[in-house]
Amino acid sequence: MQIDIQARNFSLTEALQRYVIKRINSALTSSNDSVQRIIVRLSNANGPKGGADKRCHIQVVIPHQSDVIIDDVEANMYAAVDNATDRAGRTVTRHVAKHRKFKRVFNSANAVTAEI
Repeated sequence: MQIDIQARNFSLTEALQRYVIKRINSALTSSNDSVQRIIVRLSNANGPKGGADKRCHIQVVIPHQSDVIIDDVEANMYAAVDNATDRAGRTVTRHVAKHRKFKRVFNSANAVTAEI
């Protein structure tokens, strides 16, 4: 699993980068083998003005499936990362499970028609 972290309109600190990697790894542990790449875009829309403008945009690339895209905006970047990674973990797990179930049903239906 490749993790690409990009910062826009602010400088990415080493501490924030480590935190994002830790949260991504924690949230996507169960789906780690299904995920090819994760792109995390962190941005600060208002700059030094403040407000709820810290955005965490996560794009999870899963081979042979549509990408999972999560976007969260908070007043604090760490809170935005927490919320986005939690949602990404739940969504990717559900997405992968649905795909596996469909694949299993599809394969068993092909096996039945092959026996007939």
